[in-house]
Formats: sequence, C-alpha cells, structure tokens
Amino acid sequence: MQATIKWVDGVMFVGESGSGHTVVMDGSPDHGGRNMGPRPMEMILIGLGGCSSFDVVQILQKGRNDIVNCVTEIAAERVDAVPSVFSKIHLHFIVSGKGLKESVVERAVKLSAEKYCSASIMLGKAGVEITHDFEVIEI
Repeated sequence: MQATIKWVDGVMFVGESGSGHTVVMDGSPDHGGRNMGPRPMEMILIGLGGCSSFDVVQILQKGRNDIVNCVTEIAAERVDAVPSVFSKIHLHFIVSGKGLKESVVERAVKLSAEKYCSASIMLGKAGVEITHDFEVIEI
C-alpha cells in the first residue's frame, strides 16, 4: 500500500492513494489554513470509521441479514499536550434493516473491533481507548 502527500500552500496538502484517489487536507485559519478540507487527524477518524463500518456491513451481509443502512458516528478525545494524540475514541453504529437481531449486530461490531479492523486494532495497540456501541433500527 502506498500514498503520496503533496504540499499545496499554507497548511493545505493533497493526499493521493496508491489506487489513484485524492483528498484535500487543510488546517483551520488559526493554524494558517483556509478550512478547505478535513484535518489530518480527522482523516484518521474517517479511516477508522470506514474500516470498522466496512467490516460490520460485510459480516452482516455474509450472514444474509437484510441490512439497508449503516451509519457510524465517532467521537474522540485528544491529550492536551504535544503530540496531541487520541486518548479515547468511541464508535456508535446505527444499523438499519429488516428483522435484524441485536445479538447479530453486536457480534458483527465485536468481530470488527477485536479481529478484523486493522485501524482499530492498530490504534488500540498504540494505547488509544476505543469503545463501541450500536443501535438497531427496524425498517
């Protein structure tokens, strides 16, 4: 896996993934940015949420569950020091579908957290306290 980050100006950068996709990252005006894209640390949260959500959806689909939507809300805390690393991250999965059992969704979330999500496992090994919960919405 590869990526390239190119400086644009100020504190704006364009990241390009090895698969050819790009994303603009920028800082807030008080840090010299123009607020033209997510902050790099926000990208970590987005990556974590994407990785976890991918797992949960795949696990539920492979189990032939009738899932129609999955939204993952993430809240994080950072230490008040330099480097300002994450200390806590909470993922809240909102899974919608027909006839979904809470126990099945709970299992999918647990499998993602403990076995499949590389981002979650990596951050946890770095000392970030990562918690998960979920809700099921019947459609």
